[in-house]
Amino acid sequence: MRGEATVLHLDLDAFFASVEQRDKPSLRGKPVVVGGVGGRGVVATASYEARAFGVHSAMPTAEARRRCPHAAFLTGRFHAYQEASATVMALLRELSPLVEPLSLDEAFVDLAAGGLAETSVDAVAALARRLKDDVAQATGGITGSVGVATSKLVAKIASDLDKPDGLVVVAPGSELDLLRPMQVTVIPGVGPATAERLRRIGVHTVADLLEISEEELVRVVGQAHGRGLFWLARAEDDRPVVAERETKSVSIEDTYETDHVDRRVLDGLIGRQAAKVAERLRAAKLSGRTVTVKIRLHDFSTHTRSSTLPAPTDDGRVVSRLARSLLGEVDTSGGVRLLGVGVSGLADWIQEDLFADESSAEEEAAGDLLPTSPPMSAEWRPGMDVEHEAHGRGWVWGSGKGVVTVRFETALSGPGKVLSFAVDDPALTSLHRPRR
Repeated sequence: MRGEATVLHLDLDAFFASVEQRDKPSLRGKPVVVGGVGGRGVVATASYEARAFGVHSAMPTAEARRRCPHAAFLTGRFHAYQEASATVMALLRELSPLVEPLSLDEAFVDLAAGGLAETSVDAVAALARRLKDDVAQATGGITGSVGVATSKLVAKIASDLDKPDGLVVVAPGSELDLLRPMQVTVIPGVGPATAERLRRIGVHTVADLLEISEEELVRVVGQAHGRGLFWLARAEDDRPVVAERETKSVSIEDTYETDHVDRRVLDGLIGRQAAKVAERLRAAKLSGRTVTVKIRLHDFSTHTRSSTLPAPTDDGRVVSRLARSLLGEVDTSGGVRLLGVGVSGLADWIQEDLFADESSAEEEAAGDLLPTSPPMSAEWRPGMDVEHEAHGRGWVWGSGKGVVTVRFETALSGPGKVLSFAVDDPALTSLHRPRR
């Protein structure tokens, strides 16, 4: 265990929603929900204004609409989030060569590896304040909450204590004082099922957990999990900040005796490969952000296509959906002799593909949404960036019944005018059409 608070955890506040509010002046200070906008969608992030109405991540979009019908419901703009994330990660790497991103909006930093000259609580707090100021300035006002402690466990918990825009430095030796009164679910790995098992033996807080022997914990939740809980409850966490992982990717590829031409067959083959890759990820307790397909054609030419998700996944449906989309970018009409699917950008945590709707684009275009949801064209998704030859840049406010409504504004313009156009207006183009 470290003797100084030199593990920093940065968590950008309501990141996706904050980027949308930054880039859409008319939404600043108003409820914003980002995620799947269809009837079967899931919330990825809600702004703090929407959270005041009980909206939170992983909530079904249908429930979010009931709780906050006046919110702006937007699809994800991955390019904008990736750009902002890259800016923040570059600032973190100026502090230390050991930066471990957990997602686009979250990372650990080993300050000791960066040659920190002064490790007192005051000095570390001053460094963290400068970092927060630098992040806000470099990203156009996006805030982050920072926790600094002697371990990953406590640093991550600390970053969540004073959100949004918070800063908590946990002095060495005070870790248990911080943890004892907290609910046991603050310990990583204690989800609803584990929490219920612990509740049955009278464990509600970390203080309760400290009273349980290692043997009893192993009996209740299993050997690996029980031993981990026993030590984490005591703030014993010596996991290092790891900039790169040993396993770079998980992949499968198959060569076929005869060339395949039928697109339905190819979709089925790549779907099965994606499912196997996802199984291997789950078995290794890993998830990944970047999906890559490899296609060798009848003439032995080899093509690869990749796409990166906003957060890691181990869901076979997500990997399969993206792999099929990437396969569609290659002309396979002459026949395919090899197919492969791989997932890289690995992490040891998992977030569902919260931007996806299980309903198809055709269902959404046909209005398979809640009564409170406006009709939506599959080609013009709420929140997407567009440009009009006469009116300039803006974003899709809504669409349906052959009409797309656009608010013309940018991050630097102030709230803009709202105009409607035919969905096939040649003067209106999408700047970053999302992958399907």
